[in-house]
Amino acid sequence: MNKTQHAVLIRAYGGADAAEVAKIAKPEAGPGQVRVQVRAAGINGIDWKVREGYVRDAFPLQLPAVLGIELAGVVVGVGPGASRFRVGDRVMGPSGGLGAYAEFVAVDEANLAPIPDALDDVSAAGIPVAAVAAWQSLHHAGPIRPGQRILIHGAAGGLGGYAVQYAKAAGAEVFATAATAHVDYVRSLGADHVIDYQVQRFEDVANDIDLVLDYVGGEVLDRSWQVLKSTGAIVGTSSPDILVRTPAGRRGLWFINQPDAGLLQKLAMDIATGALESKISEVVGFAEIPAAIERNRTDSHAGKVVANFSL
Repeated sequence: MNKTQHAVLIRAYGGADAAEVAKIAKPEAGPGQVRVQVRAAGINGIDWKVREGYVRDAFPLQLPAVLGIELAGVVVGVGPGASRFRVGDRVMGPSGGLGAYAEFVAVDEANLAPIPDALDDVSAAGIPVAAVAAWQSLHHAGPIRPGQRILIHGAAGGLGGYAVQYAKAAGAEVFATAATAHVDYVRSLGADHVIDYQVQRFEDVANDIDLVLDYVGGEVLDRSWQVLKSTGAIVGTSSPDILVRTPAGRRGLWFINQPDAGLLQKLAMDIATGALESKISEVVGFAEIPAAIERNRTDSHAGKVVANFSL
């Protein structure tokens, strides 16, 4: 049996050329793990940030490191003590760290959920991180109450598209920022006020905001304090230094996604039944992953980019 496989990895932090396709050893499933043959994997903004070393303090790595944080595939091996899945089961989930951009991965079975029959592998691979992280980040600062005013930055992206739907379903008044090309898409998700950040400043539209979900970071975070109620909060996923950048007396929270297989299974079923919309903006082949990671850094897109390993 061939003991090597292809993977997308970095040997050192760097730019677009730092991510490469290379051969590594196939993993064995350890205690409580299953070995999954990966059929598709979601491409996320964290990929290029890891590649460039921007989050090395929050997520220290031992290099070389295989990139990728979410996957869909089929179970091909079961480790000692693992009992939730059998060989042949289709599964989806976060990798529980890095490593999803490989033909085979060993994953803690607790991270995984079954793929609903109505979803193909590509659709499933775009769900695990964004759908769960959007739900968790929305509730990170406390319960959502009907009538709250919520501002979502990056509303057309993988996280934002779900967050708009969740916030609207909870009865919030939703303000959302998006690029010109994605305004209609975000409006279709239920946002009450869609702000085209290419022609408008969100400060001129949004005010008295109870909660800001900042999926963009940088100067967008710094500008958001002025639209926030004194009792409000900003939850950030893109600025690890949000606590340092939070003015005295204000509430800024750094959010890190936590695997939740039960929540993932529920949200995947909502997508499978059409109760929740999930958008795949682009599908690339395995060899195209390094280039797609770089495009994720430079281009604005709606929804998720997914790598189909059969292409």
